[in-house]
Amino acid sequence: MPMWQTYLQPVQLEDALDLIWEHRDRARIIAGGTDVLVELQRGVKPTTTLIDVSKLRELKYVREEHDEIVLGALATHNDVIMSELCRRYALPLAQACWEVGAPPIRTRATIAGNLVTASPANDTIAPLLALNARVILTNPYGERSVPLEQFYTGVRRTILQPGEMLREIRFPRMSEQQRGLFIKLGLRRAQAISVINLALLLTLGDEERVDEAQITLGCLAPTIIHARTSEAFLAGKQLTPELCREAARLAAHDASPIDDVRSSATYRLRTLSTLLEDGLRRLATPQEPASWMRSPVSLETPWNNEGRVAPLVERIETTVNGQAHQWSGAHQKTLLNVLREDAGLTGTKEGCAEGECGACTVWLNGQAVMSCLVPAAQAHGAEVTTIEGLSSDEAHLHPLQQAFIDHAAVQCGYCIPGMLMSGARLLAEYPQPSMEQIRAALSGNICRCTGYRKIWEAVQSVGEQQGGTLV
Repeated sequence: MPMWQTYLQPVQLEDALDLIWEHRDRARIIAGGTDVLVELQRGVKPTTTLIDVSKLRELKYVREEHDEIVLGALATHNDVIMSELCRRYALPLAQACWEVGAPPIRTRATIAGNLVTASPANDTIAPLLALNARVILTNPYGERSVPLEQFYTGVRRTILQPGEMLREIRFPRMSEQQRGLFIKLGLRRAQAISVINLALLLTLGDEERVDEAQITLGCLAPTIIHARTSEAFLAGKQLTPELCREAARLAAHDASPIDDVRSSATYRLRTLSTLLEDGLRRLATPQEPASWMRSPVSLETPWNNEGRVAPLVERIETTVNGQAHQWSGAHQKTLLNVLREDAGLTGTKEGCAEGECGACTVWLNGQAVMSCLVPAAQAHGAEVTTIEGLSSDEAHLHPLQQAFIDHAAVQCGYCIPGMLMSGARLLAEYPQPSMEQIRAALSGNICRCTGYRKIWEAVQSVGEQQGGTLV
């Protein structure tokens, strides 16, 4: 049974707002789909109608306006990570975006979607709250600007009204007197939901005294909260080790965590104190940028797809591995299912069907994406590459495929199509990747057989052999 029946894909903001207003609480808005499709798969907030806003290119931007950083509703985690503006003047947000999921999730997941999902474990809420962000909520008859602190009313609940959409996020850029940091504790290095997370933004004055402290806490209450007691305690003081320890201890007064499958409340409180003390100590002196910031892995490359696309009506018209395809009756499917069932391309595998394992990774307009989280209709007017089309020469394997054979990187083989698609996309982005970049690129691809070392070495060997010539 399909997860939805009606799929609407406006190409103008005005039309999108009219549709959202017309359907109100009978439909759900979808952009990246990394939250919505997982929820629909699990029966959370079911709907018969999806309104896809992903074609509204006018909403995809990261820019500066009057000392504010402005994110459009379609700005992705990758857009923030790849923005020098954000890495320099919104550091806690950039750090949080780097911690979300894995690269094939970050290519599509939007910051706006992360905010609207409203889980207290969502990573971008804490830094945006610390940065004093506000959201612009829009409907056909006007819009309102709401401080992010007033946006949440409880677990997964916001003040967003039926018929409204979050159009924009705005916040002041960090000044030269400010230092910021995002810290996350997860149960693994990637694809992890936070056990707790916290964001710090300190404004320092004369003699390195704290003029103002913003400390926001995730997974420690029904919504993201401020550690008000610690913030007040830090005001006017220098960040000595003793002060950092006491401020961290006081944060427990503002937290009210619960026991759940990821952690006990007791563990969260004890960990909060440890992580906050460490974060404050790190902010006591200027920090060198993390190594990933020098050459962040995005798994997407520039793609010339600006031509006008006919609106989606009865058929999905797309290009797969260089061949034109038309799919009728596929609006209710994911890209994974339409590739396997309608296109007969079974090399793309279904593993978890929730964007956790990476077995279904393909390229959509030059982005590595998890096709189980992509509505098939988003391939309309797009170009898709699957494992069957990885090599441009039918008589020869792609160099990375050959390297996997040479390095014995394959065992059962089920995860390998996804591994190859992520690895090859990395080599197109960084022809000679470092081991750190390789591990980041493949962090969304899980293998149950190997120890990963041979897989990493296979990718590295292609970079060493071909240098800058691989496309």
